[in-house]
Amino acid sequence: MKQLKIGNVILDNSYILGPMAGVTDLPFRLLCKEQGAGLICMEMVSAKGILYNNKNTESLLQIHPDETPVSLQLFGSDPKIMSEMAKRIEERPFTFLDINMGCPVPKVVRNGEGSALMKEPKLVYELVRSVVKAIKKPVTVKIRKGFDDEHINAVEIAKIIEEAGAAAVAVHGRTREQYYSGRADWKIIRQVKETVSIPVIGNGDVTSGETAIAMRTQTGCDGVMIARGAQGNPWIFSELAAYEETGMIQPRPTVDEVRRTMLRHARLQIEYKGEFCGIREMRKHVAWYTKGMHSSARLREQINAVESYEELEKILTVL
Repeated sequence: MKQLKIGNVILDNSYILGPMAGVTDLPFRLLCKEQGAGLICMEMVSAKGILYNNKNTESLLQIHPDETPVSLQLFGSDPKIMSEMAKRIEERPFTFLDINMGCPVPKVVRNGEGSALMKEPKLVYELVRSVVKAIKKPVTVKIRKGFDDEHINAVEIAKIIEEAGAAAVAVHGRTREQYYSGRADWKIIRQVKETVSIPVIGNGDVTSGETAIAMRTQTGCDGVMIARGAQGNPWIFSELAAYEETGMIQPRPTVDEVRRTMLRHARLQIEYKGEFCGIREMRKHVAWYTKGMHSSARLREQINAVESYEELEKILTVL
């Protein structure tokens, strides 16, 4: 199994659960870790939210000992606030601090944060450098291909990130303008890999062992980040590892295994968020888990009205 070294940390393997707002919460991260993910990335956290002691932000900072190594992702655009908040939370048990320069959400971009930073090379350097100097833990950065088709600058930004002292860079092969549509451009990942000496993590359209190996072959990337491919599919990490080791496609989980995992996921959601929020959070996860199953459309209609664990358990018995 190919390992991945980032800074002074060696990961057991190079398959990484990508950060997804509203998805990579603590319960889901634990499931992915159990399936063998080499690194777990948390939901992005606002530096200003930490500054102002936002209650919701505090819940996003929860880390379980069983999920390490884990990457905590901050977003913001003020180097002073970012570095000071990085320092404030450094004693928490995360392994890497990641800076978000890829989020395409309008309210984030309007604030000059997330993928909007791709348009500000000078600010990118100041921001990364200030965070690197503020903490001892390795700092990584997640970027996109560019902001739009007229501004494809991932190579330039990755060089700046390396010069500023980051330990690794993850590259999503889509522009901000694309959001998550169309095909990811793996050529830009290769171009970044050919330019910088720090580890490069490829991201975009990895849904199986075959596509993970194809990305590695075509781009030379050091690590592979799986985001949407893991939605409703924590087993993807064990499948990736098995394919790398044997070249064989691992059998998909049975319907019973999917049902058991959904119910365990629901129990974890309830444990950490209470039944009211936990069950409502599960609605989207159940839709992903059951996609393509017989009568899944009808099941999703029922799930959207579920308000208790008992109701969820009863509905899932018909799978």
